[in-house]
Amino acid sequence: MRYEFRVTGDVSALMAEAFPELATEPVSRQTLFFGTVTDEAHLFGLLARFQNLGLTVEEMRRLPG
Repeated sequence: MRYEFRVTGDVSALMAEAFPELATEPVSRQTLFFGTVTDEAHLFGLLARFQNLGLTVEEMRRLPG
């Protein structure tokens, strides 16, 4: 399953390295993280990692395909 996470603000390259399994793309006042999520445990682990790093996930969606 592929997912996209929209995070508030510009996330630094150093902070993005905490998510090696996800690609990033800066957009207006947000940073997109996207990539393959292997299962539900991985998904909840990613969400916990965002929270632990003080990042706010504004939107999360499953991508087609």
